[in-house]
Amino acid sequence: MEKEEEIIVFQEFDTSIDANIVKTKLDAFGVPCFLTEENMSNLYPGTGYTMLAFRVRLHLFARDAEKAREILQESQMQTDGEVQFPCPRCRSNNIARDFPRHFNNKIVSALGVLFLGIFFPHKKVNHCLSCDHEFTDS
Repeated sequence: MEKEEEIIVFQEFDTSIDANIVKTKLDAFGVPCFLTEENMSNLYPGTGYTMLAFRVRLHLFARDAEKAREILQESQMQTDGEVQFPCPRCRSNNIARDFPRHFNNKIVSALGVLFLGIFFPHKKVNHCLSCDHEFTDS
């Protein structure tokens, strides 16, 4: 009979969404892993600060721990279909995609939540982290 391989708790998460994102990434890179206590954390959300702390646990083989750390430490990966536009003002490639930070958009959103109880998200824009300029893809 073969020697049993050690399974360790690699990481713990407050939500099952965060845990599943990491699990999916590790699965895509061929690292076998599984989650436990996922249902309990969904049944009792927000109990991480009380005595009943149900946290989602990500388990994997001890031999794969270093490979998993390397995969998760990689910077943002760009997919094949994703096109990165340089900033039209400073030509920097240090771009983040986020909601607009204009003052008037914040007021409209706040009024919508206050009077209607509904949050209307705005279209995302590119935000240059070097010169703080916002621009669209087109």
